[in-house]
Amino acid sequence: MNNEGRQHDDDSALTEFLSSLMDYTPTIPDELVEHYLSRSGFYCPDLRLTRLVAVAAQKFISDVASDALQHCKARVAAPVKDKSKQPKDKRLVLTMEDLSKALREYGVNLKHQEYFADSSSTGMDPASREE
Repeated sequence: MNNEGRQHDDDSALTEFLSSLMDYTPTIPDELVEHYLSRSGFYCPDLRLTRLVAVAAQKFISDVASDALQHCKARVAAPVKDKSKQPKDKRLVLTMEDLSKALREYGVNLKHQEYFADSSSTGMDPASREE
């Protein structure tokens, strides 16, 4: 296939994709995307472009959440030297450390304040803790 034929196929696929965005309702509302786009100085009346940004943001959030889950699973599966600190509950709890590691892979450095909880039992009633 020559370049001209491939270019036509790419253009038609892009046009079809952009038109499909009009029938798609992204998780991130159009108003929220428009708000942040306007805060950054970008204005475009084309709803398809707003939804394209929403889909890209949704994909980014999904990828970060998935990577954070993998870090969380690896942390829970890692052998614990002190058996008394072995959690009895096998629920996965996402910590700021997991999220920070996942975001770091995408070039986002997250620093959290000391008052953020990095333990699932932090802030719980002492009677309900399983320590």
